[in-house]
Amino acid sequence: MTDRIDYIEFPSSNRAVSSAFFQAAFGWGIVSYGPDYDGITGAGIDGGVDQAEGRVAATMAVVRTDDLDDAERRVTAAGGIVTRAQFDFPGGRRFHFREPGGNEMAVYVATE
Repeated sequence: MTDRIDYIEFPSSNRAVSSAFFQAAFGWGIVSYGPDYDGITGAGIDGGVDQAEGRVAATMAVVRTDDLDDAERRVTAAGGIVTRAQFDFPGGRRFHFREPGGNEMAVYVATE
């Protein structure tokens, strides 16, 4: 299935504290991907905690697709504004956009 939300990112000023909270409060697993990002497992949807400089300001839903270029064309044709051009990350490639109502989201394609 393509074009479905399958990831959620939580911005944090302190990744370690946020991750420890999610683990203690809900029993979610944490996988560290370096000093600025932790993956979340066992939450019912994959996710992450992001403290990197330039992170988005609010929780962000991430849509998985099979064709990133086509998804970007469809997003802009529907009135979305690309806020971060396509970039590589471990396991894929993605871009960020703002939908007309103001929500920042991302679309990615897996490379693995």
